[in-house]
Amino acid sequence: MMKKKLFDMFAELFGDSEGARFYFSPGRVNLIGEHTDYNGGHVFPCALTLGTYGAARKREDNKIHFYSMNLDSFGVVEASLDDLTNKKEYNWANYPLGVVWAFKEKGHTITSGFDMVIWGNIPNGSGLSSSASLEVLTGVILTDLFEIKDLSMTDLALIGQYSENNFNGCNCGIMDQFAIAMGKAGHAIFLDTADLSYTYAPLELTGAKIVIACSNKKRGLADSKYNERRSQCETALAQLQAVKPINSLGELTEEEFDAIADTITDPVNRKRAKHAVYENQRTIRAVEALKNNDIALFGKLMNESHVSLRDDYEVTGIELDTLAETAWEQPGVIGSRMTGAGFGGCTVSIVEDDKIDAFIENVGNVYKDKIGYAADFYVVTVGDGAHKM
Repeated sequence: MMKKKLFDMFAELFGDSEGARFYFSPGRVNLIGEHTDYNGGHVFPCALTLGTYGAARKREDNKIHFYSMNLDSFGVVEASLDDLTNKKEYNWANYPLGVVWAFKEKGHTITSGFDMVIWGNIPNGSGLSSSASLEVLTGVILTDLFEIKDLSMTDLALIGQYSENNFNGCNCGIMDQFAIAMGKAGHAIFLDTADLSYTYAPLELTGAKIVIACSNKKRGLADSKYNERRSQCETALAQLQAVKPINSLGELTEEEFDAIADTITDPVNRKRAKHAVYENQRTIRAVEALKNNDIALFGKLMNESHVSLRDDYEVTGIELDTLAETAWEQPGVIGSRMTGAGFGGCTVSIVEDDKIDAFIENVGNVYKDKIGYAADFYVVTVGDGAHKM
């Protein structure tokens, strides 16, 4: 069904779909461990069955064509292997183009241009990583079309991050690309971002499901406060390093941090660092709780995560606070928090099956009354990482 939809469009744009190949790359949601991935801490994301589908085929020349069925007003975006630079008029296509650039930067030969059509069902700007999904999708496409054999899925995640940092100017950590590349159905990934060691943890939410609430507040990640938070943490870390030999905030326990927190002279930076340290420890405890089948504790830690992101990291805003705080009052809610970078985007909640309809209705009504426009809700399933189909 999805394949036919993309191949029909591919044929309409490029004459026929003979020899085109079909791919999928998921979105992701992070259950706990927010703004820890660039602070050397742990994260706990999972890949979703929502994602980005792609059809692609090599060309004989050096032209690269990108077409999004979601953003069809841009038409076919044409770039060239001979000029891999970020151009404003390319708009969304700077994400896949950045991956082509990163492949060449890293010494992988792309021998010709290619045509690529995508369609995705990740809400745009939702905080479910539509950009990272597209980056990893492009990586999978390039390795397949150009028979590049020496790159692992972890490598593709790192290339996606490298392109977003250096081609698209957003200083993101590794979590999004890693979760999308390495996802596994029915599991979340307990990832230590300091060294990329990871384990899969079965996500057995018996009698409950993950519900995403999308605030529909528009936000731009690269030009948001994201990079500012990152530099605040770097400043705090540098001051702590004067008294303790650490490489990242993720190395500290709460007690170790509290003992030396006064070394951070700016009270705002101190709050930012406190979040990074405490959130990392919360994430470690949350995964332990899940292993012990203590879903109630897992949910409590999710709620605490939101409070820390609201009060110490200050990245929530009235939209996400309304969604999370209203969720906490609903029957059947095990836990709820903002997920992703913040400043809009979405919340993730774990809700008992028989309470989901009432949850969506009640939280939706409160949100619309208070914020003035509607939120969108998605009951999601945990799926596999990016792959050729």
